[in-house]
Amino acid sequence: MSALPAKPGLRHSVSEWNSNNHQLSDTAEHERYVSNVIRQEGRSLRNETNCKTTWDESDTSRRLSDRVWDVARWKDTLEICAQKVDEEMEALTLSKEQTEQALAATAVPLEVSSECLTLRDGRRGYELVTDPVHEQLRKEVELIERVQQVLQQHIDKAFEQLCVLQEARHQLTADLQNKMDALDIDMTCLSLTKKSPQISLKTNPTRIPPGSSTPQEWVQFSQYNVACAEEAMHLSQQMREDTSLTRAQLQNELDTQRRATEFALRKRNHHEEQARDELEWQIKNTEDEMAEMESDIHGLDADLQAKTASLKLAHTRLENRTNRPGMDLCRDEVQHGLVDEVHQLEATIMALKQKLSEAQHSLQKMKLHHSRMLQDLSRKQEALSLEQRSMNTRTRLKSPSCTDKTPVLLVPLTNSSGRSNLQLLAQ
Repeated sequence: MSALPAKPGLRHSVSEWNSNNHQLSDTAEHERYVSNVIRQEGRSLRNETNCKTTWDESDTSRRLSDRVWDVARWKDTLEICAQKVDEEMEALTLSKEQTEQALAATAVPLEVSSECLTLRDGRRGYELVTDPVHEQLRKEVELIERVQQVLQQHIDKAFEQLCVLQEARHQLTADLQNKMDALDIDMTCLSLTKKSPQISLKTNPTRIPPGSSTPQEWVQFSQYNVACAEEAMHLSQQMREDTSLTRAQLQNELDTQRRATEFALRKRNHHEEQARDELEWQIKNTEDEMAEMESDIHGLDADLQAKTASLKLAHTRLENRTNRPGMDLCRDEVQHGLVDEVHQLEATIMALKQKLSEAQHSLQKMKLHHSRMLQDLSRKQEALSLEQRSMNTRTRLKSPSCTDKTPVLLVPLTNSSGRSNLQLLAQ
């Protein structure tokens, strides 16, 4: 059985057919026009965006180049400043070491002066006087103690200033390291092209990282670091000049006081030698006088004995003549002569006894005074010996170990990054 033909669909009229054909043609023309417009706009957009992109890339590269130049300029400035800080730290360290050596050099003079005072305190009797030497030694001790205090203050200030310079050097090093890291990053960015293999799309690259700064803040930060370092270097230079001047002035004062003390010591030693020689001369003369006095005492005593014998003779004669009998018991010239002789001998004996007593008393006084002079001579000789020991002790101040200026050994001073010179991680 044959199949029946399908039922025809909705039939259109010729006018509808023509209208449909026109509509298709118009729509095709419109779409082609729209497409042409879009193509032209796309070409124009491509040209415009190509130019814009090329310009933006060129402008970005130029800005990167300018930025690299700015960062490199500041890097050079920071490097120069850091180098100057290192040099100033070494100079200040040298000045501090010289001041420490000057402080250590005052130990021997202070010890010598104190030892001289102690030695001179060993004098006895009237030799223990507050003389110019004692005053000069006391002034010398006070001066040395003041010098030690002043030098120690300068050392402490130098240490504090070194800490300030070290902190400034640390800030410069950190800023310089950041500049070099930023310079490496900007140089890397400047070398990138569209054909570079390491470029890729990133997540939110236009974000503002925390801690970002403005160009003004960036410049002000480096300017502040350089200004702080320069101020610290200026203060350090003034401190070195003041320290050097103070050391020279204090050394002049010490030398002047040392010469004054030694002059007073030599003068006092001369006076003591004169006093000793005078006392020795007095002792010798006294001993000679004592010897003569003893001889005279022996003479007086012998005369006294002789006069006593003469008196005995006169007494015996007078007593014997009293035994004359009768009228022969006459008060004749012999009697008067014997009486006068007795009276004269008694007066003479009394005068001799008086003079002998005076001579003995004078001899005793001379012996006592001679003993005191010997004692004083012993003390003078002891004091003179102490003065000589003091002068010998002060020869230590003129020894080569105290007067020679030994060169200062420099120790390399490391900066905050642990390097002795300006070398950073990026170099």
